[in-house]
Amino acid sequence: MFRVWGKLIQKNKTIKDYTACIEDYSMTRTNKVYKALDEICYEFDLAKPIWLQSNKEDFIKMARTRFTQDNFIEHIEFDYLDFQVIEEEY
Repeated sequence: MFRVWGKLIQKNKTIKDYTACIEDYSMTRTNKVYKALDEICYEFDLAKPIWLQSNKEDFIKMARTRFTQDNFIEHIEFDYLDFQVIEEEY
């Protein structure tokens, strides 16, 4: 199973969280990440954020990144979306 934890953070407090679970083992890791992000954004009723180079580098190093206002086209009502892989099985 591939699980990703998405959290909306405002003033250092979690205001919403959701765990996306992907059980399709035939998908690549990259496709699982994008599918999990889609599911989290759908759950939070958010537009999908743009992956900047800094997000890609953080995610490759730590399997975690933060999407701030710079990643969204529309205005967001929180400080950032924390996006972290919490379980990964192959």
